[in-house]
Amino acid sequence: MANPARTLSAASRSLYTASNPFKKSVAPSHHISASSSRTILRSTQTLNLIKSRFQSTATAASSSTTTAAAVTAPEIVVKPIVGWWMMTISAMTFGIVVVGGMTRLTESGLSIVEWNLIKGMKPPRSQAEWEEEFEKYKQFPEYKILNHGMTIEEFKRIFYYEWSHRMLGRAIGAAFILPGLFFAARGMLSKNIARRSLIIGGLIGFQGALGWYMVKSGLDEQLMQTPGATPRVSQYRLAAHLGSAFLIYTGAFMTGLKVFADYSISKGSYESLRSALNNPALKRFKGAAHGIVALVFITAISGAFVAGLDAGLVYNEFPLMGGRIMPPVKELFDSHFLHKDDHPTLGLWRNMFDNQVTVQFNHRVLATTTFTAISSLFLYSRGLPLPPHVRLGVNVLMGVACCQVGLGIATLLYMVPVSLGTAHQAGSLTLLTSALYLMHSLKKIPIVNKIPLK
Repeated sequence: MANPARTLSAASRSLYTASNPFKKSVAPSHHISASSSRTILRSTQTLNLIKSRFQSTATAASSSTTTAAAVTAPEIVVKPIVGWWMMTISAMTFGIVVVGGMTRLTESGLSIVEWNLIKGMKPPRSQAEWEEEFEKYKQFPEYKILNHGMTIEEFKRIFYYEWSHRMLGRAIGAAFILPGLFFAARGMLSKNIARRSLIIGGLIGFQGALGWYMVKSGLDEQLMQTPGATPRVSQYRLAAHLGSAFLIYTGAFMTGLKVFADYSISKGSYESLRSALNNPALKRFKGAAHGIVALVFITAISGAFVAGLDAGLVYNEFPLMGGRIMPPVKELFDSHFLHKDDHPTLGLWRNMFDNQVTVQFNHRVLATTTFTAISSLFLYSRGLPLPPHVRLGVNVLMGVACCQVGLGIATLLYMVPVSLGTAHQAGSLTLLTSALYLMHSLKKIPIVNKIPLK
């Protein structure tokens, strides 16, 4: 391509020569006639005009090219089989959360006192193996304080709860690693999905280590020297363990939904919904949906503290607590929970996580707040122009919230039976699923000309 500067320079010389045919014989400038001066001036103005238009055209062309590249840049999406892989991981995580709840409610979590990734896969088979495993259990505080006199048949029952929980964890790891390696080797993962997968895989590995770290807190021999101590895992570690499981579930579930949605967009399935979902009138509603997800998650984590402290076994009534809206302040902020070096006032925050009464009260307040927020969102949605699938998501969220509140009240009134407690924990993850789906269904649909499959 010709250099614009050289082109303009040549044009200048040409025009100047044309307007000065006797250039070589022209005298110095003070001898040039007035007519020639006017001609030179007009030529210079013409050159400036040409140069200005040339630069304007070049700038416009460059801007147009950049804009077109931004709008039409294709987004790489992956095939739906990757989405089904992620949905399988999320379903298995849902299952292990439920089994984990049963393990906690049946007080089976401390029945296996060691961690062996490979060897631990095989349960005892012969009578001698069972006797050996039972003898290991007898060396720790739970047997000595709570289960002294337990028979070997009773031990087998709690052993299989914990063993099933651990085996399901191993199965999740295998279900993630093997297909993940296959998809990566075949180049079936986009950069975005590969990045998400690495994060989820890291969380799965972390979750396994965190699970054993949690169990170790209930095997501490120091419990034998603590007056009135109950052998159980730390409520802090239990909450971290549950929170990590919820994060794995959320990551896998949302990644699966993204894969399916991107594939549908690439086929033009969402064209009719673009204007409805991109409506500015839904901006506040979308923000509220994100807030609901956060509230559900926080409420579920507060429930882990209730489970870890057996706080569901106090104040088994609703909506009052001991005939009052809230327990006495002395019960909520009991100085008994202060540590030796704590400030007498600031140290009272420990009640928020260590005091059964305070922990249950917090969970009630958070649950009520979450239910009120969901109800408000449901009523607010009645006046909005929502697409059918978003309307369905709001209705399902409201229905699941009602069921979860009912399960929570029943669990409290009946002093946390295994069946209701397990159903309540499953309900918390079901409620989170409903909130996540609603949040996902409200995402704006991008404008792209073509989305190639990978």
